[in-house]
Amino acid sequence: PESLPLDDPKTYEMLARGDTEGVFQLDPVRMRRYLRQLQADHFEEIVALMALFRPWVPKAIPKFIALKHGRTKVKRLHPLLEDILKETYGLMVYQEQLQQAVGAMAGFSMGQGDICRRALGKKKPREVAAQRRAFTDGCVKMKTCSSAKAGRIFDRFAEIACCLFNKSHAVAYGLLTFQTAYLKANHPAEFMEAMRLSGTDGDNWWRDTL
Repeated sequence: PESLPLDDPKTYEMLARGDTEGVFQLDPVRMRRYLRQLQADHFEEIVALMALFRPWVPKAIPKFIALKHGRTKVKRLHPLLEDILKETYGLMVYQEQLQQAVGAMAGFSMGQGDICRRALGKKKPREVAAQRRAFTDGCVKMKTCSSAKAGRIFDRFAEIACCLFNKSHAVAYGLLTFQTAYLKANHPAEFMEAMRLSGTDGDNWWRDTL
């Protein structure tokens, strides 16, 4: 499986058609509709789509698709965040992006960033307030922005933290997903026969989990 190419044109053509019944993680009807809208042309987009689908924030995927096609622009929070969010068109999708963001702006280590992420995700007022102070103080110390602007940026992080997904998890799932899609796109008869023999017949176990 590790030898299957992640740039296979037939696979992306199939994904763009939404022809993903039986494909791991991409089988749900809503996901097929999003694939047709997204017209993904590289692996990272598949990973981001799956990461956005898992927490299920209704407006997030349409926004990601609109950003990909240039139909909308994301509000820039700070220039230091542009490289961190470039892969996802300016939209924060992954927990790791939040860790990188607080590191770039306030000098947090990745460990400190993870503590901050968990505090925001749990939404415990005392922990959030402590992290807010640490972030604003760090931004002032690093001279990345004023304390007031740092506070506004942190508040935005706090709003979206619970909706972020673990990238390492998403990439691992994404790899298996793409490999499954590759097999269907390039060996459809064998793929469908394997589904028949497994007894799933299109009614895949993961459909109910999503």
